[in-house]
Amino acid sequence: MKVHIIGGGNLGAAIALGMAKNASEHQVTVTRRNTASILYLEKLGVSVSSDNKHNIQEADVIILTIKPYQVDTVLAEILPVISNKIIASGVSGLSIEALQNKIGEGHQAIRIMPNIAAQYGASATCISFNEKHAEQGQKLVTIFKELGTAPVIDEKLMDAATVLAASGTAFALRYIRASMQAGIEIGFDWKTALAISAQTVKGAAEMVMEEQIHPEQLIDRVTTPQGCTITGLSEMESHGFSSSLIRGIKAAVKKIKGV
Repeated sequence: MKVHIIGGGNLGAAIALGMAKNASEHQVTVTRRNTASILYLEKLGVSVSSDNKHNIQEADVIILTIKPYQVDTVLAEILPVISNKIIASGVSGLSIEALQNKIGEGHQAIRIMPNIAAQYGASATCISFNEKHAEQGQKLVTIFKELGTAPVIDEKLMDAATVLAASGTAFALRYIRASMQAGIEIGFDWKTALAISAQTVKGAAEMVMEEQIHPEQLIDRVTTPQGCTITGLSEMESHGFSSSLIRGIKAAVKKIKGV
């Protein structure tokens, strides 16, 4: 497919990188006003331009990875030169209904929420679409399954998905950072501590995804009576490890919803 990404920031560039590495059959264009920071994508076969309309008429899918305040300006620029396009929005807080009203019935609005791990083929990309656009929505599912996982969810959960899947990357990295810092305190140099912490998180995630069981069942395999693991877990929980993470996620969702 021909994929046109408007917004070559961290997310847009990550999607383009992921496609170049994991789905090279797609023809990808990325636009950004200042292209200096994304010119490296050209070496991977990605077309880069400062013009949002560059080759856009040929695109099968247009992906918006821009800020909410940029949406109206960008749509005013591209709508006069396109017809019957799938427009997939990764814009936080922009509903399918709102986007559809902006682009008109001549196009199909899809809502997506990838994360920056797309560049490694490891994004958790949540996707929502109206039933009448199911065929177009499945095309996005196919694309993003090449970049990780791509569950289709009810749109009412998209704000939550933004926090769990996109902001969740930062939350997971904060755990890795804390684990690394603890590793330094107990004797490792920072590089070794980081390598061990990151690989351990990766391994835990792969076990959960592979076995499709509740994390507590896997925790039980590591936790022996009167052992060091249960001692560590008990100490963490006594200081609010799980509750602080849950509260942080819920607070982030409230921020998106403006409540």
